[in-house]
Order: sequence, then structure tokens, then C-alpha cells
Amino acid sequence: MNNKQPIDIEFDKNHIWHPYTSMTKPLPVYPVSHAEENFIYLQSGEKLTDGMASWWSAIHGYNHPRLNEAVTKQLAKMSHIMFGGLTHEPAVELCKLLVAITPEPLQKVFLADSGSVSVEVAIKMALQYWLSQGIKGKSKLMTPNKGYHGDTFAAMSVCDPVNSMHSMYQGFLPQHVFVPAPQSGFFEHFDENEAHTLRDYFVRHHHEVAAFIVEPIVQNAGGMNFYHPDYLKTVRTLCDEFNVLLICDEIATGFGRTGTLFAVEHANINPDIMCIGKALTGGYMTLSATLTTNKIAIGISEGEAGVLMHGPTFMGNPLACAVACASIELLQANNWQNQVAVLNKTLNDSLLPCQALESVINVRVLGAIGVVEVNQYVDVALIQQRFIEYGVWIRPFGRLIYLMPPYISTPDDIKQLGQAIFDVLTQYPEVLKHE
Repeated sequence: MNNKQPIDIEFDKNHIWHPYTSMTKPLPVYPVSHAEENFIYLQSGEKLTDGMASWWSAIHGYNHPRLNEAVTKQLAKMSHIMFGGLTHEPAVELCKLLVAITPEPLQKVFLADSGSVSVEVAIKMALQYWLSQGIKGKSKLMTPNKGYHGDTFAAMSVCDPVNSMHSMYQGFLPQHVFVPAPQSGFFEHFDENEAHTLRDYFVRHHHEVAAFIVEPIVQNAGGMNFYHPDYLKTVRTLCDEFNVLLICDEIATGFGRTGTLFAVEHANINPDIMCIGKALTGGYMTLSATLTTNKIAIGISEGEAGVLMHGPTFMGNPLACAVACASIELLQANNWQNQVAVLNKTLNDSLLPCQALESVINVRVLGAIGVVEVNQYVDVALIQQRFIEYGVWIRPFGRLIYLMPPYISTPDDIKQLGQAIFDVLTQYPEVLKHE
């Protein structure tokens, strides 16, 4: 299994553009030979306990026999077939599962390529729905500051307009309505002033707003902000009152990560449109879905265009659909609620000592997400080097050192990850940029 052929790291450095890095001063990359369960094996021999689940997607870990089998069986039949005018069993079975496990009003499923694309589709659905109703003035989105919804252009336009990585594109992006970010913490008392402020925005802008788009309960890339469910309840109530659609972006929060299968369940609300991705295939392949209600789907279908104007080439890819079905079935068979509950307790126990460090502002845990917020920006290259020395894979951003481990991680694995964070912050203060 171990790849003995050395990876040409110089070619990688000179020709391959990795995400969020420079071609003139690139962040270091580490050659991986293989991955198994919740461990990443570097070609140089290190075995790393994974704290990232490959950007939150590999919830069952790596090289899982049931997921491998699903891909292999499907591969023997067809790896891909166009979804225009054709259908196939993996897509039908996946959509049956998605309709069954998502909020009841979501009855229509549009399969897409990636999380960002699912957001693009959701925005198109919202805009096209109002056009189908003969209402042309609803051309904007409303969304909280500190949000993140992806890297494609429509998705970028509803990311935080000032502090996000996409702020440089503001002159080129559509202008939307941004409301204050949620302030009341998940475990705190909800400040009713937030509801009053939201109402003011709806009063002033509802006539031009097609939909309110929000990451339910956790603003992820915008600072790992765990906010109060009553904020989301308020948004749902106001959307109903002012005739605005609600889009919930569950790409990062879906499939149990926050302690409920989908984060909207914390607030007991139903969105009009919901985006899912990341963990959908257990981290095996890129796939996403945008789900919506009969009302919206029929409204669009009876409008001027008569169809939703979107159709990705790899929509409904059979390999991806097959492994997604297997991943959802595995999630249910593995008693994900217990897995996440155990992770929640060990994350709390393992990260709590960091709260005593002078460099740490806050430690917070929700579901299977653990966050250590520090008072300086992290030197990513340096801190990753130190983490590898401690046998862990953790990739921080900004001032956040966070964990979103695979659900199969043991308490000992989580203790190792937490101890590594504590030790690195204690023994290597230079990993924080003191500017």
C-alpha cells in the first residue's frame, strides 16, 4: 500500500498551485503515501492522527472497506453517465435517503458538483422563483456578516464583505444586504436586541431581498462562531412575515457535526432551500445537493423559463452517488449520535487546559467541533511543522486552532490532538505572529 515512488516535491512547488497559498512564497506541503482509518501516513515515515477530517468531509476516516466496496461495485457498472435525459439507481437511492433524513418540507433534490456550486444553485433557485411569480424587484440576498459560503462568484458575494478572503473582489461582485453577525453564544442567553435589529433590516429591505442565506448555528470559516438557536428561529419567523426565502447552508454542519443530524434541528426550523456537501460522500468524492420545497420547485417550473437554469456535466455522478449512499447508511449504522457525544466530551476534556494559557482567548466546543482561539495570528507553516513533530495533522487559520476530527477517532486520539495544541502553544510561542 505504501507508495515507494518518491513524490516530486520540486515539481509540486514550481507548478502546482495549492489552495490559499502563494506561488512565490508557498506554504510547505507534505507528501502523503496513504491514509487509513483516522491516520495520515507521510512518505517520510510519520504517522499523523488526523484532526481535520480532510476539511471536515472524511467523517468515517480513510480507506473504509464499506465505502471502498460501494465505489468498486459501481465502477464495474459505469463510472459516469450524463444526467440529462438519463437516470440511474445510485442517484435515485441517494435522493430517497436525502428526502428521508432532511427536514420534511424539502422534497426536491438537485445534485451538484461541490459545496460552492450548491450555493450557486440555491441562489439561482431563489432568484428564479420570484421571477416566476412575476416579481422582478427581489434581486438581492440578505446574509450575516462573518459568513462564508464558498469560492465561486455568487457564493463569494454573500461571504463577509470586509474581513473575508474574498473582500478584494467586492468591486466585481453583486451587492447584497449584510446584517450584523450573530452575537449571542450557543450556550448563552439570547439577546432580544438582535431580533429587533434583524427586524429593522427586514422592514427596510424585504422588498428587494429574494432570500436570507445563513450557515445554521456555526459560522465556520468566519470565525467558528457558535451562535444561539434563537437567532435562527428569529430569521425563520421574519422570512415568513416578510415573504423572503430562507437558504440554510449546511455544507459544513450537516451529517451530525454539530450534535444534530442537521444544524437547523437545534432551532427546530425548516429552510426553504438547503445546501449540503463535504461529508455527503464521507470524503471520498466531490458531490453536493441543493434541496428545496415543492412550492419553490413548482413555482420555477411553471414560470417563464419552465426549468431551473443549471446543469453541471458531472451532475449525479454514479460513483459519487453510490459512495454517498454507503456513507449515509454507515453513519446510521455506526450510531453517529453516540460517536459525536463521545467526541464532544473528549474535546471538552482535552482542550480545556488550553484555556489557562495567556495566548488563548477562548476554548469552545459544539458537537464534534473544538476550537482554541488565540490572541495572535498563527504562523501556519511553522505551527504545522511543530504539529507533525507531535504526530498530528491540524491546519489552523487566522487566530483559530480548531479540530473537526473523523467520527471514528478514539478518546486517546482526541487527547493526543489536544495535548499537541497545548504543548505547541506552551513550548513554541513563535508559532504565533506577534505583530
